[in-house]
Amino acid sequence: MTEERKDQLSRWRLILGEAAEERLSGLGGGEPLLDRDQQLMDEALAAIYDGTSGGFGGEDEDPRSGRRRSAGSGPSAPRLARWLADIRSFFPSDVVSVIQSDAMERKGLRQLLFEPELLSQVKPDIRMVATLMALKGSIPEKTKDTARQLVKAVVDDIAKRLENEIRRSVTGALNRRQHSPLPSLSGMDWKKTITSNLKHYDRESKRLIPERFHYFDRARRSREWTVILDIDQSGSMADSVIYASVIGSIFASLPALDTRVVVFDTEVVDLSEQCADDPVDMLFGIQLGGGTDINKSVAYCEQFITEPGKTLFLLISDLYEGGNQAALIRRMGEMRAAGVKVLCLLALSDSGVPSNDAEVAKKLASFGIPCFACTPDRLAELVEGALQGKDLQELAARVGSVTTAK
Repeated sequence: MTEERKDQLSRWRLILGEAAEERLSGLGGGEPLLDRDQQLMDEALAAIYDGTSGGFGGEDEDPRSGRRRSAGSGPSAPRLARWLADIRSFFPSDVVSVIQSDAMERKGLRQLLFEPELLSQVKPDIRMVATLMALKGSIPEKTKDTARQLVKAVVDDIAKRLENEIRRSVTGALNRRQHSPLPSLSGMDWKKTITSNLKHYDRESKRLIPERFHYFDRARRSREWTVILDIDQSGSMADSVIYASVIGSIFASLPALDTRVVVFDTEVVDLSEQCADDPVDMLFGIQLGGGTDINKSVAYCEQFITEPGKTLFLLISDLYEGGNQAALIRRMGEMRAAGVKVLCLLALSDSGVPSNDAEVAKKLASFGIPCFACTPDRLAELVEGALQGKDLQELAARVGSVTTAK
C-alpha cells in the first residue's frame, strides 16, 4: 500500500470512527491504519462523536441514529482532564472550540466543567464564555474564580484586537477644529493645506509645492458625543452580546464619548457603570435567554438623547419583537427623523451572518435606518464614518450585509 493510499484510508478511518475499522483495514490489505498519535486523536474524537466508544459517564442518545450509547463507568474527571489536554494537542484552536462546544451539548459535561482543575484546562473562547454566562447561576463558589479568569482571557483578547483601531477611529473622527504642528499623514487637513499654499504653485512643473502643512488636532475633548448600545440578550445573540459588551467598555474609556450600555429581554437593565468599571463584571450581569421587548428598551434609552445630532444609537438585535412591534418601528423612525444616527446591528460576530426578522428590518430600512450584520473588526470603520457625518447606508453596505426596504 502506498503512503498516499494509507493516508487517505487513515483520514477516512478518523472521520468514520471505529465502526469502519474492519472494512477500511481490508481495503488496505489488513495493515493497521492508525499510528500511535492517530489512535489518541481517534479516542479524543470518539469520546464525543463515535457511537461505539465510551464517553465520560452516563448514557446518551446519538441524535443521528437514535441508538443508545454506553458511556462507560468509573471516575469521569480524570478522563475528562486527559481528553481536554489531548484535543488541544492534536487540533488547531478553531477546531478545539467546536469540539468543546459539541462536548457540552452531546455529553452533558456542563457540571463536570465546573470543577476548577478541569475548567482551567479549557481553551478560552467565545462559545465557552457564552456557556458560562448562560449557566452562571449554577457555578459553585469554588469554580467562580476560575470561570472569571477564563472569561477575562477572552475579554482581554477581544479588547487587544479591537481597542487600538476603535480609539484611532473615534479620536480621528472627532476634534478636528484646531490644528497641530505634529506631523501625521492620517491627520492631515488636506483642504487647508492646499488652500493656504496655492500661491506656491509651480507652473513649470505643474505641481503645488507647499511651504506649510496643516494637521487636525486629535486631542480628545470631553463628552462630545453620546453613544448608546442597546443590546438584545436573547440566547441567539450570545456572540453579539459578548462582542458588544467589550466594545462598549472601550467606548466608555474614551473621554470624548458619553457611553450608555443597556441590555434587555422582557426587562431592561442599565449596565453603563459596570461596563465602564469592568466588562467581565458586566458579562456576568447579563442573563442570556428569555423573551424580548425591544420597544421597551428603546423607550428607556430615549432619556439619554439630549442632543440628537450628537447621538449615535446602536441597536444590537435580531429584531424578533415580543413586545409592541408597531410602536418599536414608529419609535425608531422618530428617533431617526430627530437627527439621531441610528444603526441596527443584526449580528456582531465573527461569522457576520444574521438570522433575523426580515420584515421588521425592511420597515426600519424604509426610514433610512441601516439594518445589517458585520464582524467586530469592521465596526471601527462604521463608527468613524458615522461620527464624521458620512452616509450611513453607504457605510453599512461597505462593512456588512445590509437589509434593503424593497
